[in-house]
Amino acid sequence: MDAGKMNFPPIFLYTDGAASGNPGPGGYGVVLKCAGREKEMSGGFNLTTNNRMELLAVIKGLEAIRWENAQVEVWSDSSYVVKAVNEGWLWNWERTNFAKKKNSDLWKRFLPLYRKHRVSFHWIKGHNGHPENERCDTLAVASGAGVVKAGGALPDDLGYLADAAGGV
Repeated sequence: MDAGKMNFPPIFLYTDGAASGNPGPGGYGVVLKCAGREKEMSGGFNLTTNNRMELLAVIKGLEAIRWENAQVEVWSDSSYVVKAVNEGWLWNWERTNFAKKKNSDLWKRFLPLYRKHRVSFHWIKGHNGHPENERCDTLAVASGAGVVKAGGALPDDLGYLADAAGGV
């Protein structure tokens, strides 16, 4: 049977991003929940922004889904990400081919993932005791500033560096 026609359970995708200094060392955190199973993911970069990490968290979560046409409920405390989709900003940016738009590399990476599934976005107030949001925040901070504080090294965020150099 075609995976697109099968009746899979909904996926709940919780995300958060963080940057210390904005720009500064940053990370993302993801909690995926589906049918009683849970998966966590995180990563970080040496120099990046909060908005990039918020969006990358959503991307990483969507990339982890193993079938097409999944029903995905995204919960994010990022007004930037949620409003970009829900208020139509993203579609306007796409119409102009992301002319002079920061984070265009990530938005272009996001679009095919979004179109591959049935995704709805929900804004949740950050740092308000929501267990999954708090967990994502912990993962994001630990994967970015936490690594640097512990003396570790993070890779460069090439998309941020290109934006910062005017290569938007």
